[in-house]
Amino acid sequence: MGINIHSDHILRTLRKPTEVSYKIPQGGLFNFVSGANFLGEIVEWCGYAIATWSLPAFAFALFTMFCIGPRAYHHHRFYLRTFEDYPKNRRVLIPFIF
Repeated sequence: MGINIHSDHILRTLRKPTEVSYKIPQGGLFNFVSGANFLGEIVEWCGYAIATWSLPAFAFALFTMFCIGPRAYHHHRFYLRTFEDYPKNRRVLIPFIF
């Protein structure tokens, strides 16, 4: 949950209220992955599934991965196309792996 809250805070404070242009998120897990907010959401629901040890919770965690994973991939591709100075060593969703 901490990853999710911190990543959302970074995204909310990325631009000033009058700015409209996109910016590269920096800090926290955004230094390692493009979708730190998505990673936090997936980890949060997987933790809930493990804590409750119920089939509906595991199904929800799995569907969350299937829905949010592609969004993270498309965000990563967008950042690479939009920003020439985007860090090439950042991964999509899983630090150092994917």
